[in-house]
Amino acid sequence: MRIVVDWDRCTGMGMCESLAPDVFEVDDDGSLIVHSEEVPEGQEGEVREAVASCPTEALSLEGE
Repeated sequence: MRIVVDWDRCTGMGMCESLAPDVFEVDDDGSLIVHSEEVPEGQEGEVREAVASCPTEALSLEGE
């Protein structure tokens, strides 16, 4: 499963980081850093929750 980011929608609010901190990070300047495009094994639930919680719907999953 792969994480897809719509960079035009992402505002760096950090909901994803709070739910899946090993995968998502919001930099000091507010830009999103995705540490792994592929969902790490054992973190599928956290990443799904982070994607579903994105208020701007900037995150999606491919290959579910």
